Amino acid sequence: MKIFAERLKELREEAKLTTRQLGEKLGYSNIAISRWEREERIPNIEALVDIAKFFKVSTDYLCGLED
Repeated sequence: MKIFAERLKELREEAKLTTRQLGEKLGYSNIAISRWEREERIPNIEALVDIAKFFKVSTDYLCGLED
């Protein structure tokens, strides 16, 4: 899940959002966002889809299956 963590952080930073701001927009805690970015946890499928929709990318991109 290293690729997911890297891509999530990259997308968040490109959008100029803090983990707290992204969490608020997605309905997840900033702690959850931070844990995903640090590879301490992985999001469930619902969260993965929410993240993909928010950033307008595919879940395959987030998971490193496509560039």
